[in-house]
Amino acid sequence: MFPRAVIALGLMLGLSTPLVAQDQPLTMLESGLQVQGWEAVGRIDIGTRGHCTGALISEKLVLTAAHCLFDKDTGARATDSELLFRAGFRGGRAAAEGRVIRSVVHPRYNPDGGTGLENVSHDLALLELTHPIRNMGVVPFAVYSEPRSGDQVGVVSYARGRLEAPALQERCQVLDRDRTGVLMMTCSVDFGASGAPVFGLTQGRPHIVSVVSAMGTGTVGGVSRDVSLGVSLGPRLDELRAALDARDRRFVQPAAQSDQPRSMSAGGGARFMRP
Repeated sequence: MFPRAVIALGLMLGLSTPLVAQDQPLTMLESGLQVQGWEAVGRIDIGTRGHCTGALISEKLVLTAAHCLFDKDTGARATDSELLFRAGFRGGRAAAEGRVIRSVVHPRYNPDGGTGLENVSHDLALLELTHPIRNMGVVPFAVYSEPRSGDQVGVVSYARGRLEAPALQERCQVLDRDRTGVLMMTCSVDFGASGAPVFGLTQGRPHIVSVVSAMGTGTVGGVSRDVSLGVSLGPRLDELRAALDARDRRFVQPAAQSDQPRSMSAGGGARFMRP
């Protein structure tokens, strides 16, 4: 069955920006040599229900999409104990694994808010791991400001049909940045790629500039084609870090007590309704 933790977004975009560079095809990172340098990108297993993609931005923090934490059918938020981050996962093995002690969704993300650009623009979440990942081969990525229209970016993701190894699209293009902060890109994504890091390069070193939130269709250069949507970072990521540091019970699920059942909602008065 198709993973229920990942939602399909069929947003129609009226884009007319011409392409100025040819996108690169996806390359599977199946060998140790191919995956080298990308090990901090990992598959997020959400119980037995589905998968998303995430990336380490510190030894204990994984950046991903907020909608990954909500069940598509019931609207229930996944408990932190259901989440497993598998860094550099390929061929049944991970370079490192980490359980989640706390997770936080952006305060302005509404799981009942649909696929409007305002809601997509806040589709961010942070996962705090129980223990830091200090494997020498797994180096967290720096986070920079989002790119501008016309910039070339890349994406590393897991997705339908390629859940056993990540795939790299070394070059795709930013078409536009909406007033809400949503990036519209030509990058190739599919179910499971939600939360995947979008990379820019500075002096040959990759850094995260956005997170994949959705896929849709748009008219690009007079031709209808698939497009992907990414979330701007900057202040949004700062808000996530602050909520996590403050252990804000409206948006953070506290660690479970061994003698108490886990709560399926965030508590503290926030409402997380069925998407």
